[in-house]
Amino acid sequence: MNKRQVNIILSEHATMPSYATPLSSGADLYSANDSGIVIPKGGIKLIPTGIRMELPEDAEGQIRPRSGLSLKKGIIAVMGTIDADYQGEIGIVIQNCGDSDFVVYKGERLAQIVFNGAGGLFQAHFNEVEEFTRNSERGEGGFGHTGTK
Repeated sequence: MNKRQVNIILSEHATMPSYATPLSSGADLYSANDSGIVIPKGGIKLIPTGIRMELPEDAEGQIRPRSGLSLKKGIIAVMGTIDADYQGEIGIVIQNCGDSDFVVYKGERLAQIVFNGAGGLFQAHFNEVEEFTRNSERGEGGFGHTGTK
């Protein structure tokens, strides 16, 4: 599996993303909320991860659900794209398709992120930094900041 450096900034409650095995294509993403977040049956919420990333300019990250959580609990991470010019906090949109309310506690594995770029799929070598090496025009603008039309 190809590996490429991805700079990362962690907030106080954040957990470093991690790969379960040497050939995992997705790194697990963890919740960074300081108290429980209730997602009612049929509800949808944005869950903080407390992480910000500086992706290579030719790369993107894809947020994907964790299959076990989806099957066993009906908790679905909505797929999303992290563009190379987005440097704000990564949030996970979670939908509760289960039979009862679901509480997200700090440090729960809720989704995974898969990276693609020049050369195809790669695993991130996460490099924790205090600030990013390049500025982004977009910065922290995310979740529909460019509008719908």
